[in-house]
Amino acid sequence: MDGKVFLGGGGPHHGVPQGLTLKYANRHGLIAGATGTGKTVTLQILAEGFSGAGVPVFLSDVKGDLSGLARPGSTAHKLHDAFMNRAATIGFHDYAYRASPVTFWDLFGEQGHPIRTTVSEMGPLLLSRLLELSEAQEGILNIAFRLADEQGLPLLDLKDLQALLLWVGENRAELSLRYGNISTASIGAIQRRLLVLENQGGTRLFGEPALELADLMRCGEDGRGMVNILASDQLMRAPGLYATFLLWLLSELFEDLPEVGDPEKPRLVFFFDEAHLLFEDAPKALVDKVEQVARLIRSKGVGVYFVTQSPADVPEDILGQLGNRVQHALRAFTARDRRNLKQAAETYRENPEFETEEAIREVGVGEAVTSMLEKKGIPGIVQRTLIRPPSSQLGPITSEEREAVLASSGLAGKYDETVDRRSAYEILAKRAEEAAAAAERAEAQEDEENAAKREYSSARRYSGTRVRRSSSRYRRDPDTFGSAISEAVIKELKGTTGRRIVRGILGGLFKGR
Repeated sequence: MDGKVFLGGGGPHHGVPQGLTLKYANRHGLIAGATGTGKTVTLQILAEGFSGAGVPVFLSDVKGDLSGLARPGSTAHKLHDAFMNRAATIGFHDYAYRASPVTFWDLFGEQGHPIRTTVSEMGPLLLSRLLELSEAQEGILNIAFRLADEQGLPLLDLKDLQALLLWVGENRAELSLRYGNISTASIGAIQRRLLVLENQGGTRLFGEPALELADLMRCGEDGRGMVNILASDQLMRAPGLYATFLLWLLSELFEDLPEVGDPEKPRLVFFFDEAHLLFEDAPKALVDKVEQVARLIRSKGVGVYFVTQSPADVPEDILGQLGNRVQHALRAFTARDRRNLKQAAETYRENPEFETEEAIREVGVGEAVTSMLEKKGIPGIVQRTLIRPPSSQLGPITSEEREAVLASSGLAGKYDETVDRRSAYEILAKRAEEAAAAAERAEAQEDEENAAKREYSSARRYSGTRVRRSSSRYRRDPDTFGSAISEAVIKELKGTTGRRIVRGILGGLFKGR
């Protein structure tokens, strides 16, 4: 099908062949259906189709099955005959086994190239979502980011943020006058949430070298788009980290890519599997952000496809923007299930040949109810569709095969080693060291001055000369600007031990900087 990604169709009781028009692929889509109805295979064949059309793809591999995209299917597979029969039934005459060009990624750096961002790039809104902060705690995080900008403190990894929060706590009295109340309890709560994130392995997400978006938008030597697969089986144990990372990636694409209008094919297609995790208990500000990105990112040439069990998992304002639909079977065992089924059916353009609600309930594994955008972006009439078989391997590849793909990747070595350059943590530590050294010098000078004073007083007493007292414990006329500054520092530090100075040194790190 020229200019389309072939989905399937044909056969008894099914409509005309269905294809996703590349020109409208950046107008987003939805893949929905109950567990075990074929969503993963649909995602796999869409990735194959987009790659074959020269469109890079980014998707998450929640169950490990999608790694099979890197290997061609096999005639020895138990479903080989079924695949061939399905291809013949739907008129897929040029069906053949073929692998796709694949790049593996992994936030933990175990099953793919490490993928990182910096704390600054994540920003306070998404970081607050990741840490599940309250409104008051999010406000303090915003203050910390504002101070980092004002003081020129790069926030790259978690220890940078932890050091900055410590400084905010030391200076809370002064900062509260400018930004509002800053409580030590809220700062402590943020630090504890950062500790939880560390225990979940979140420290590996933050740092450098950070991901370059261009590395997600490559094509292979044969012109096919790269299929970027994020290993998410371990990541799903921390669903907040999973959802926040993918939302960050979507936001970065939105902010960095130039406007291209309506291209003949997308520049990138982004699949968000287990999409319900993005919206569960999400604050309104975050949902509004997702809606804004979904509405505007299509002009950047990026198509976003949400993969979830029910259309009800996606807020209505966002659901209305998903023009390309593949709906696998929904079960209706409970009253809520029946409401969701009815809602899903109502979002399609009716076909007079069958009842949409009934069709969604009855389609089997490997079948779906589909509606693709047609000319001028108008939704097509809903059709019952036999989904085409995949050309790549169904199921995961072996560890050895994965290692071979990683070794031959054009990105091998680029992201493997973490770089820890000078940032907020190092800058604050240096300032603390310098301030501590200055405090020690000041205390030593004070001790010398006091010793000289005592020696002078003792000498005058033994000589019989009366020592004239003044209202000041000790005074001498500064003869230079430097000595005047020294006397001012001594007066400020007098009566304070070196240990107390060092303990409070974070309270004055930024003064004079």
